Amino acid sequence: MTFEPEQLGQSSQELATKLRELRKLAGLSGVRLAARCNMSQSKVSRIENGKVRPSLVDVEQILRALDAPPHMIAEVSALARLANTEWRNLRELRRKGLGTRQAELKALEASSTRLRYFLLSMVTGLLATPEYVRASLAHSPTDTSKAVAGKLARQAVLYDASKQFTFILTEQAVRWPVVSPLALAEQMDRLSSLSYLPNVRIGLIPAGAPTPTNPLNTFTTYDTSLATIETSAGLLVLRDDRDVSSYLEEFSGYEESALFEEDAREKLAEWSASCRS
Repeated sequence: MTFEPEQLGQSSQELATKLRELRKLAGLSGVRLAARCNMSQSKVSRIENGKVRPSLVDVEQILRALDAPPHMIAEVSALARLANTEWRNLRELRRKGLGTRQAELKALEASSTRLRYFLLSMVTGLLATPEYVRASLAHSPTDTSKAVAGKLARQAVLYDASKQFTFILTEQAVRWPVVSPLALAEQMDRLSSLSYLPNVRIGLIPAGAPTPTNPLNTFTTYDTSLATIETSAGLLVLRDDRDVSSYLEEFSGYEESALFEEDAREKLAEWSASCRS
């Protein structure tokens, strides 16, 4: 099945309808299908009504229970992949407004407990100084005042002790000259200060440090249920368990390569002194 990026995330209802049709063709009730899949009947009902987005594993279980033919397995599995993957291009993000995007991120952070951020080229807004935040949005063609306020307001979540944050930054992300050298030194000082929070881990990967794979993109994982990948053209949102797991595994590899705690603070102090000189 071929598709355009804009189709991603838009096939949920089509998937629900197809699964319901297949169940009826197989002559099974929702109760019998649920028993075969070891699911609750209410979950099967919510999937068929488009109220719950099934994972690829859920869909595979249902297709096996229905003894679906190979061509139908391929078609429905492709629909499931589309339903669990969403693409947001920059035009869409700008049309909705950067302030709206900050509200979406705030909701994601509020609903998650374990958050992991791999930062390849810049410091995330959660860790940024006000000057860094404003400079990071300076090239936007739209009004950024609400976005700046939203980014700064979101930082309060770092002090929620019920949540655990791990940030891994490359040396490039920390030292990229988004602001003047003095302001960049202040940004590094803030990273060092935040690393003392008991629920915040900040790791650094110095240039030249070996990593298990070559990092290609900035990405974030929210618990084990969602991953977002940032590219220069837009944002990719993954909800399938196996896709999210692959990014969690990649993140774990970077953790092994990173400096944490006092080692990280010493490196930040070295880079900060270099900026001030």
